[in-house]
Amino acid sequence: MRLLKLILVGPYRATLLLLFLVVHASGLSAAEINVAVDRSPVNLNESFQITFTATDSPDDDPDFTPLEQDFEILGQSQSSHLSWINGTSSKTVQWVLQVMAKHTGSLTIPSIQFGDDASKQATVRVTDGAADKDQLVGGDLFLEVEATPESPYVQSQVLYTMRLYRRVEISQAGLNEPELADAVIEKLGDDSNYSTQINGVNYWVTERKYAIFPQKSGRMTIKPLELTAQVVTSTRPSFGGFFNPQMTKTQRVASRSVILDVQPAAASFTGQHWLPAEQLHLKQEWSGDIEHMKVGEPLTRTLTVLAKGTMVSQLPELNAAKPPEQLKSYPDQPALQEQKKNDGVIAFREEKIALIPSKAGSYTLPAIEVPWFNIKTQQMEVATIPETTIHAVAATAAPAQPKAPVEIAVKPETVRQAPVIQPRETNIWLAVSVFLGAGWLMTLVYFLFRQFANKPAPKATMPEADLNDSIKKLKQACSDNDAIAAKDALLEWGRQKFDATNLGAIASFCEARLRDEILLLNRTLYGRAAGQWQGKKLFQAFSEHKARERIGQTADSSLEPLYRL
Repeated sequence: MRLLKLILVGPYRATLLLLFLVVHASGLSAAEINVAVDRSPVNLNESFQITFTATDSPDDDPDFTPLEQDFEILGQSQSSHLSWINGTSSKTVQWVLQVMAKHTGSLTIPSIQFGDDASKQATVRVTDGAADKDQLVGGDLFLEVEATPESPYVQSQVLYTMRLYRRVEISQAGLNEPELADAVIEKLGDDSNYSTQINGVNYWVTERKYAIFPQKSGRMTIKPLELTAQVVTSTRPSFGGFFNPQMTKTQRVASRSVILDVQPAAASFTGQHWLPAEQLHLKQEWSGDIEHMKVGEPLTRTLTVLAKGTMVSQLPELNAAKPPEQLKSYPDQPALQEQKKNDGVIAFREEKIALIPSKAGSYTLPAIEVPWFNIKTQQMEVATIPETTIHAVAATAAPAQPKAPVEIAVKPETVRQAPVIQPRETNIWLAVSVFLGAGWLMTLVYFLFRQFANKPAPKATMPEADLNDSIKKLKQACSDNDAIAAKDALLEWGRQKFDATNLGAIASFCEARLRDEILLLNRTLYGRAAGQWQGKKLFQAFSEHKARERIGQTADSSLEPLYRL
């Protein structure tokens, strides 16, 4: 300190001060930064720690970017420790990195810059882990995959099964999904967990299944699955305290790749639409008696195809043939559904068609055939609904009009002319009759006048476009199973159609089936099952109601007036 004062007051204070600072800075030593790994050699698919230790605070924060050339950085932490020994303080700063090597060999941990300070270099030896199942079995953690069949037909189902075997505790894990170009991949059901024993060693097993539908033929490779897990270790923490966190290490395991030899469509299949499946069922149902259909009244035909081991997009249209000319057809939107079970995908297609005969007679609907290829028997099969004949009868006739009275001819000579008697009371009764008739006529005129005076002005007819708009809203609401939107659309339609303001009033104007569905909707809205309402039946009944109205209007316009004026 005395020397510094002499420098500051001397004649060469500027030069001497600069020289002092240079000498003093050269005497300061840079922070020493050592590097170490927790073990060597390490497995390629296992994480390890790299620890950087500085004996003093370094010049700046570290830049670990050079490590990324050969290592994957999974996480990092920093800690510092200050101690006093014999009156002298010392400080230690540590950076601990969890890393995983990107390839095997003797890898160099490069020098890391901490501002103007730098760490030393180090090396770690990385070995190749077991690659095949025989070497993996016996390890703490390994993956097993299989595909059935490995030589599938194009667009047919392949069951891909993954099993994770472990005999260590895992705190968390991440597994990628199977990848295959030009294929549709669907996860099946929930994971199953069980225990098993391999070579006398107990393992916990987690099993997961997928359905894979390759979309082109040829050799295709399913990439390996890769699991990254935090494995709980038995190593105790440094201080062994009760509140120390659980110690884990990152471990990565991979499965083998699977090669599929995908075959083209079988040459023995002669159908127009290639459809491979394990099972297929085709059926039809009717909403009434097809032997006694009534002219002008609808009957609903339901066609259903159910297939196992295929996707719903592969199922063909069932109602493709045109019905006979005198049989009007009103198809609904098909219902499509897929169920993903542990043993594969089940595809379902349902089509509903309202049929209305316009005249009495018999109508033959053509047979429906669905060719498909049974991948179990390796043979083509055809599911068939045979020709169906329905019989329509005329609607119940109106009651017959009473016959006119039969006139009996009487010969003139058999009738004697009775003498005309003019009693005195005749004139009196005639006057009374005239008086009563005049009073009745005046009363009739009075009531007609009052009715005309009180009759409200006719309502303006709603545009047809507004009516169609409410019907479109109803169809969309039924398709979405939205009970509230269906109610709003029905109220809008009812106000335009019947001047009705509630569902009960609208139902009273409709035929029985539609009335029942509207009342069911009304009960559902105020019950606990509003979210479970299904709108398909309501719109089906609504469509049949509209169809019946169209038939009725056509029939009315073609009839002659009952009475001519």
